[in-house]
Amino acid sequence: MAKPPTVDDVARLAGVSRQTVSNALNTPDIVRPATRERVERAIAELGYRPHAAARQLRTRRSSTIGIRLDPYAGGISGVVLDRFVHALTESAGERRMRVLLYAARSADEEIERMRELVDSGEIDALVITGTYHGDPRTRWLLSREVPFVAFGRPWGLDDIDAPAHLWVDVDGAAGTRAAARHARDVAGEHVAFLGWPSGSGTGDERERGWREETGGAGPRLVSTDDVAGARAIVESALDGSDPIDAIVCASDSLAIGAHLACTSHGRSEVLVIGFDNTPTAEALGLSSIEQLPERVAAGALELLMGETGDVIAPRRAESGVAHVLVEPRLIVR
Repeated sequence: MAKPPTVDDVARLAGVSRQTVSNALNTPDIVRPATRERVERAIAELGYRPHAAARQLRTRRSSTIGIRLDPYAGGISGVVLDRFVHALTESAGERRMRVLLYAARSADEEIERMRELVDSGEIDALVITGTYHGDPRTRWLLSREVPFVAFGRPWGLDDIDAPAHLWVDVDGAAGTRAAARHARDVAGEHVAFLGWPSGSGTGDERERGWREETGGAGPRLVSTDDVAGARAIVESALDGSDPIDAIVCASDSLAIGAHLACTSHGRSEVLVIGFDNTPTAEALGLSSIEQLPERVAAGALELLMGETGDVIAPRRAESGVAHVLVEPRLIVR
């Protein structure tokens, strides 16, 4: 079996010193572009891979990003976050970074887990998910000056112009605007919205898009995020006096409940549109809004590491581009 290539092999092929190869890998900004290109060509030709442990000792960095693995919820929940974690892991690998998953059942438990990982030097940065109003995790990370980016905005009045931290999110309002517009074009003017109780930042954003497009011309229906509850609410609405041509939903779970209610009431002509484009919605032939978590993952890494960098570059939200807002895609079936 052939020996794996070494730094010396790369240096010999590129016609540079061993130190220059090390600089090109660890501090590329100090290497002349032409020299760096020769080193990169030699690395690619030889298939050289730096030894992670040695690199950690030299740079005093773990080259690792931590992210919480959400508890298994069953059903159709969690599909988007699962895709996001997979995409983040793949994209991080392309930047010579690793992803460390940890478990926590509450915000306080997550903060304690983050403290352990940061203090032990096991991670260089964090990606947190599911942000909400008054999130204690973001306050703790900011107070400790730990590099992090959130999948979810700060949920304040200054999210865009003066955000409290780096964040990437899906433009939920843009998604439901597109869904409501499509519903009006193909089904009729009476477009209802089925969403969660008010106070959820994500849910309120999705309701806003529907309201901006329709002016609230259809009923606003409320349910927790479960199929049975959504079905009961929509069945009651179909028995009421308000005309309903279509229903835009804040999630696929709600959409499935709405679909079952319309079917049982003999109202299969009512157009139902979900949000998340889960495999279940696809199997049932329901139109849905896809969040594109692969783009969210790419945006999170760009905020942490720059457009093409492979080193965590700590920076505060006020130091430049502080957020990435991904526009979702309406999948029509």
